[in-house]
Amino acid sequence: MRRDSTAVGGRFLLAAFAAVLLAVAPLTRSDPRADTPAAIKVSIGFVHEALSEPPPLSLVEPVATDKGLAGARLAITEDNTTGRFLGQQYELKDVTVPAGGDLAGAVKSLIAGGTSLIVADLSAKRLLEIADLPEAKQAVILNTAAEDDELRTQDCRPNVFHIIPSRAMKADALAQYLTVKRWQRWVLVSGTGEGDKAFAAAIRRAAKRFGDKILAERNYTYTAGSRRTDTGEAQIQKQMIELTQRLPDYNIMIVADEGQVFGDYLPYRTWDARLVAGTQGLVPTAWHRSMEQWGATQVQHRFTAATKRWMLERDYTAWAGVRAFGEAVTRSGKTDPQAIRAYMLSDQFELGAFKGVALSFRRWDQQLRQPILLSSPLMLVSVSPQDGFLHPGTNLDTLGYDAPETKCNLNP
Repeated sequence: MRRDSTAVGGRFLLAAFAAVLLAVAPLTRSDPRADTPAAIKVSIGFVHEALSEPPPLSLVEPVATDKGLAGARLAITEDNTTGRFLGQQYELKDVTVPAGGDLAGAVKSLIAGGTSLIVADLSAKRLLEIADLPEAKQAVILNTAAEDDELRTQDCRPNVFHIIPSRAMKADALAQYLTVKRWQRWVLVSGTGEGDKAFAAAIRRAAKRFGDKILAERNYTYTAGSRRTDTGEAQIQKQMIELTQRLPDYNIMIVADEGQVFGDYLPYRTWDARLVAGTQGLVPTAWHRSMEQWGATQVQHRFTAATKRWMLERDYTAWAGVRAFGEAVTRSGKTDPQAIRAYMLSDQFELGAFKGVALSFRRWDQQLRQPILLSSPLMLVSVSPQDGFLHPGTNLDTLGYDAPETKCNLNP
């Protein structure tokens, strides 16, 4: 995984330039001597449910009201920047329904209007709701928000691809790093939410997979109230001490708190002097604002200039989803959804996404294989897969469920 960033960047620039030269011919349908080629119009839908999210525990953390959508908008701008030279015109159709709204009806209308390439910023339940619509059978849906492992192991759908990493991929990425560091004695602290339980299960799987040991587990029960004003610092400190006392000798505490209820209170408040990792502390993620390797600074600056905030993980996955559609159209010269699907599953598809390697989709579960960042609140710490974790195909497949480990076999 470690390589010279200048060399990698140079290869990507050459590849991008070659792609432009190769793509012009099949996509230009007018006389090559004409000043403006006939435009190929590509419509991409962004489907989102407006769910309320709890405010962050820290007042210094900004609240983003356009997570995901902002990344999709940046990507459509980039698609059109390239498309002007290739006779392509991209349009992003934002379909946002209220919480519990008629998502199925909105997607049916979107498809009936000619948009069958869909980026879905949805929960797993809502994602499957639209994937199982008869009208969506020939659509291509890119999941950019649901990390549920079940979507990659048993509830897989042939019309759904996954851009966001699964919980298993993130847990494996963290476990590989802790194994390399020989921090192999863990304590697991979990919340009571469904996401907390799912991430805790992924951590247990990763520990068994890489030979680490979970010495003890603790649960944190949240009492309803104002998370900021109802608890003073003294009370918080007391709660964290009580939660982390009387534990066996361990190297690191792993926290599963996807709802951000208590995990940010753990660093520096544990009874023993220990590091914290998981959903807080050292976090495995698809993207982080500190990422600047492999040309990432460029997209960070473009996003910040457009939105006046940092690019979040859901912004990145939505950006990658829209760019994946643009890449497939450019390289294949086709816009038909099933032709796009076939190309994205082929050996020819590669997505340059500022991670040092070209990204591709796994055929068995249609998950985008990709390196996972390990970041502290302000700094990139490492990138997994770690050196030494090998796979007969690609080392990226050491993260998450491999083909023999899943019931999914979408494309034998």
